[in-house]
Amino acid sequence: MNESEMPIPHLFRCPISLDLLTDPVTLCTGQTYDRSSIEKWLATGNHTCPVTMQKLHDPSMVPNHTLRHLIYQWLQMGPHLDPDYLEIDPDLSLAALRHNLESNESPLETKLQALERIQVLITREFPWRNSWFTQLGLFPFLLEQLFGKVEANEYRSNLNLAEQALSCVLALMPFGELGSLNMLKEESSLASFLVLFQQGTITVKISLCHLVGAISSSQEVKELCAELGKNQRLLREIVLLVCEHSEAAEAGIKATLALCSLEQNRENLVREGAVDGLITYISSVEGCEKSSAPLAMAAIELLLGVEGAKQAVINNPNGVKALVKMVFRVSDHEGSESAIDSLMIVCYESLWAQEDAISAGILTQLLLLLQSQCRGRTKTKARALLKLLQSLWAKETKHV
Repeated sequence: MNESEMPIPHLFRCPISLDLLTDPVTLCTGQTYDRSSIEKWLATGNHTCPVTMQKLHDPSMVPNHTLRHLIYQWLQMGPHLDPDYLEIDPDLSLAALRHNLESNESPLETKLQALERIQVLITREFPWRNSWFTQLGLFPFLLEQLFGKVEANEYRSNLNLAEQALSCVLALMPFGELGSLNMLKEESSLASFLVLFQQGTITVKISLCHLVGAISSSQEVKELCAELGKNQRLLREIVLLVCEHSEAAEAGIKATLALCSLEQNRENLVREGAVDGLITYISSVEGCEKSSAPLAMAAIELLLGVEGAKQAVINNPNGVKALVKMVFRVSDHEGSESAIDSLMIVCYESLWAQEDAISAGILTQLLLLLQSQCRGRTKTKARALLKLLQSLWAKETKHV
């Protein structure tokens, strides 16, 4: 099969000539053209990018070796290439899908269908998937649609559209540059993020929590993690999620734990009630089995590095009891070590906390743990906690 007989994938065509790219070059706007076509365009006195119509502040052209190599591979594969990998329908190519999303003339249903189609393509394996997503810049594009364009933003006014767009953003994270998320440092973009968090559906809130988790785990956006940790409105929204008896609680706990990765965020989380929220969650989960209680316990342990967190546990009527509840779990010992460490911190200087722990059954919990198949390190810590409580326990037994 020769070149003229094969349908040319949309990304392999020059936007000017619509022919197969032979010498692809990329402009400062990120758009790629065939060298001869763009040179003719510029030679006629044009100083803009033909696709975006942005003024070219830098007229230099960078050879797109990756795209050239992909085109070469495509030509070599010829009839052995499954065309379904590339263009199932010319109107459903990735570039066309992006255009449908960007156009103000596209109806809502068309945009929803485009996002659904992108999700399908993300889950499929085909040779040029990573390159295509990067080339089209779908990740930063969707972020801009969600959190940019303050005026009459359709993605924030229609929550179905926001749900689908966020789902695509999360799926595209392995292919996109997370540095694009730094747009949230801008006051207007962060305000848009918060509007979605406050007014969004449960699905939207869960997706935004996952986005917070991704931000917290990436070095590219470490400063952004610190900015989010300073935002009282965001922290309050996350704490509210943790307290809810819904599927969103787990996402809220993961977001809290992610923000705790930065020490400077912990004091703000304590101030906004994160400790009480996590205790509420642990206390409300029956038996703490098959839940996110271990994650909540890990977050509490990190927060206890802040002085105010110790007082929050002691002042909460269920605080010490919740920690004791996590010491011994029947099906596994996840969270046990964090619970013991946390009780050591809380009980070390507080006689009241020691008494509360004993009345909540800590001695029985520790003895059961020592007889179980938990890790040696956990048993060592359990013995240390028993030793700490021993003197008070001895005094209590004398009065019996």
